[in-house]
Amino acid sequence: MDFLKLLEGIRFPLLDKLMQGVTVLGEETVFMAVAILLFWCVDKWRGYYILSVGFVGTVLNQWMKLIFRVPRPWIQDPSFTVVESAKSGATGYSFPSGHTQNAVGTFGGIARTAKRNWLRWVLIALALLVGFSRMYLGAHYPSDVGAAMGMAVILVIVMEPVLRRAKESPRYMYGFLGCMTLLALAYLAFLLLWDFPAEVHVVDPVTQISNYNEGLKNAYTLLGCLLGLIVAYTADRRTNFSEKAPLPGQICKAVLGIALLLGIRVALKKLFGLISEDYVWNALRYFCMVVFAGAVWPLSFPFWARIGAKKS
Repeated sequence: MDFLKLLEGIRFPLLDKLMQGVTVLGEETVFMAVAILLFWCVDKWRGYYILSVGFVGTVLNQWMKLIFRVPRPWIQDPSFTVVESAKSGATGYSFPSGHTQNAVGTFGGIARTAKRNWLRWVLIALALLVGFSRMYLGAHYPSDVGAAMGMAVILVIVMEPVLRRAKESPRYMYGFLGCMTLLALAYLAFLLLWDFPAEVHVVDPVTQISNYNEGLKNAYTLLGCLLGLIVAYTADRRTNFSEKAPLPGQICKAVLGIALLLGIRVALKKLFGLISEDYVWNALRYFCMVVFAGAVWPLSFPFWARIGAKKS
């Protein structure tokens, strides 16, 4: 807590805004955008790698939050202040830091496979900055950030050879995807069967959702994503789409694809919200999004490969 109060003492408005901008790099939206762009435009196996690190990391992170149930710094010590703009993104329990884990898993994963040293160091610096921003803003303790970094680094190191082997063996890849799905199911079973204390069910006044319901929502979301990834990989085995295209084609492919994906996300949220508030529908929504990104949109890639191509 002493370190957080030291950072609290050096805050000023411009640095607050800068750190708030840095911390956005650890959000789920950035992780998904980076993974999808890798999958569509650079190297689909790097995309599988980053997605796997992110999905497994999120399951473990959410599990640990509900096991340890560490309150946020400003809740544990009312004399401590959090930067107000960061409060909406600092929901649920504090340990470990989800933003830090996302950033280290995403940027660290890309750094591990990057061929240029300067790019590696830039990515590592960004990941470290996100961790620092979480403490500067008052959203996490150093222990939250340190644990998240350690867990993400382990996943980055362990997952890379696993995905390298899976690239050569469809059977191994299906086994790996199956293990990730079982992990998500185990987390869901933990939520449904464990006898949690009453505090876990208290509704947060900011988010209007309890820590338990947030965990349940995330469990169904992750399960939908992983089932969608299995469908996407099966489709990829049949089509074996190519990520290559001239720069104009890559830009069109990425911009239009992400726009359509965001449109599907919003449209399905409204549609399923009219049917039921049950989190199963959230799983179905993310399942559809992953299937679109991994199986449907790649069918258009031969067209984008012709945009901007030199005529012989």
